[in-house]
Parts: sequence; structure tokens; C-alpha cells
Amino acid sequence: MSLIRSVIMTSDKEANWEVISLGGSLIVPNEIKTNFISQFKKVIVKQMNLGKRFIIVCGGGRVARDHQNAYKIIAPVADSNILDWIGIDATRLNARFMAGVFGDLADQRIIDNPNKKIMTKYPVVFSGGWKPGWSTDYVAILFAKNIGAQRIINLTNVDGVYDVGEDGEEKTLIHRITWDDYMAIIPKKLTPGLSSPFDHIASKEAGKRSIEVAVIGQSLRNFELCLDGEHFKGTTIVGRTPNLYPPYVQIMFRI
Repeated sequence: MSLIRSVIMTSDKEANWEVISLGGSLIVPNEIKTNFISQFKKVIVKQMNLGKRFIIVCGGGRVARDHQNAYKIIAPVADSNILDWIGIDATRLNARFMAGVFGDLADQRIIDNPNKKIMTKYPVVFSGGWKPGWSTDYVAILFAKNIGAQRIINLTNVDGVYDVGEDGEEKTLIHRITWDDYMAIIPKKLTPGLSSPFDHIASKEAGKRSIEVAVIGQSLRNFELCLDGEHFKGTTIVGRTPNLYPPYVQIMFRI
């Protein structure tokens, strides 16, 4: 019996798609995390057998940072457009690698335009960056808009959003926060190589469209709980609701 049920899509809104933003820091933090990737694949295959389909947007990770940093050292004046394209190409390399890991379970074509209708017989497709100035977070939002998804799961190198004391120490994991409150505490300018739970441009678009984002660390158990609709350790960023958190709440960044 086949591991999956492949269906030729006639409309991208007919499938039970999940949009996953897979941080490059989980694919290539220092070296390729083969064990994490193998276990990630097992979780995805299990969920595919339950009828789910996946759009997985890959970040650039160490591959992007190393090349961007080397370029800035060598080039007399670093061109931000070139830095962006280096990052985009790194995300597409990671996407190509992940598609290869999934083999015949995944479409081997890397989607380079999140606005196009998704026509595929495969239950999982991969993507990376798209255009300079737009992060893979923003690309994930465009995919969600494209297929009508109301949630994105963001797997990253932090467990979620924390409030932070005056001493800079992490205090309490925030389980739920509004987009307005979240955007008030993150950098307003996107720069090549910036690492944050979810960037400002993508957050603004998500808030406008009332798309929820679940920020989860590298625990694949929490990832599976989230996919199953169960309680998980992490932060869910939601649309407009009464202010739940004081204005001094900040975010811990790991770059």
C-alpha cells in the first residue's frame, strides 16, 4: 500500500493545505541537522496519511549568513540587493535539498511565485524566498492568502515570544498575543540576514488578513500537537482582541 494518497489538484483551495515556515536555523544552524530533518519528514508523512497537504517555505540559515557576511567583508560597498539575492538563493538551495530528502513524496519543482495557483499531484511542495525586500515569512503569508489558509506554523530557533525583564532575562512564555502588540515590539526595518520570530512586514500583512501564526521552537512533538489541534508549547499570534499584555513586553532575538 502506498504511504500517501496522491491527488491531482484541480484547485488549490480544494485540498487541506497547511503552510509551514521552516526556519533555516533548523535546517542549517552550523551544519545540516540530518536527525532533525529525518524526524521532521516522519511527522509530515504521518500527517499526510491523515489527509493533510503541506506548503513548506524554507529559510536560508547558516548558508545565507555565511555568504552574506563574506560578501560584506570582500565588497568595498555591499549592495543590499545582492545581499537579498544571496539570501533568496540560499533559501531555494535549502528548499531543493528538502524536496530531495522527501523524494517521490514531494513535488521536485521549487515554487518561486507564491501568488500562482498550485497545481500538483503531490501532497507536499517546497518554496524559498521570492523577491528582494521580502522575507520567507512574507512568502508564507502570500501562500496562505493564495490558498485561503487562516494559519501558518512557524518553526524557528526560539520556543515562542517571551516577556523580558529589565535585566534582559527571559521571563514568561506568552501563549497568545495580538498582532498589534507583537508588532509594537519587533524591529520595523527588514535587513538581509535579520533573524526574528516573525518579521514586521509579514506581521503587518498577517494582521490585516487575520491570519494566525503559531511560533514553535524545534520540538517536533510540539509541532505535531499543533497540527493535531492540541495544546502546545509556543506562541499564537492572533488578530485584534483586547490588549492582553503590558507595553513593556519585549521579544528575545537570536541572530
